[in-house]
Amino acid sequence: MTRKLLFAAFFSVAATGLHADVIAPDDVAANEYGEVEVSLTGVSGDPARGEEVMTNRGLGNCIACHQVTALDDYPFHGEVGPTLDGAADRWTEAALRGMLVNADNIFPDSAMPSFYRVSGFVRPGNGYTGRAAEGPLEPILSAQQVEDVVAYLLTLTE
Repeated sequence: MTRKLLFAAFFSVAATGLHADVIAPDDVAANEYGEVEVSLTGVSGDPARGEEVMTNRGLGNCIACHQVTALDDYPFHGEVGPTLDGAADRWTEAALRGMLVNADNIFPDSAMPSFYRVSGFVRPGNGYTGRAAEGPLEPILSAQQVEDVVAYLLTLTE
C-alpha cells in the first residue's frame, strides 16, 4: 500500500511540473474575434487523443452535435452544429481553439458548450444532478484535451 501511495505521489508531482505553463481558464486571452492564438499548454496536441475526446460521451462528445465523416465508425452523429468535415480549411487553429474555449465569443448565443470556461455563467449545474454547482467550477475539458481536439480538427481537410 505504501509503495502505491509513493508511486502515485511521485507521478502527481511529476505531472504538476509538466503542466506548470498551463493557462488557467480565467486567464485565456481571446482577440476581438474570439480567437485564442496562444496554446493553452505550450504542448502540441495529439490528434489521436483528440479523436478520443470528440467521441467519448464522458468528455467532449463533439459528435453528439456535429457530423464528422472520418468518424463514421462511431454512431449517432448530430445535426445541431455544422459538419466538421473540412474544419481545417474553414477555420484557423486560433479560431478552433477559441470555439472550444468559449464558443459564445465567436458565435454569440451558440448552443455549443464552453469547454474551457469556469466563470461568467448564469446558473451552472453540478454535474448532471440538476442542482446548482457548489464551490469552484472545473472546465469540461482540460487545457491539453482542448489542444488535442484542436490537433484532431486540423486533420480534417476537404
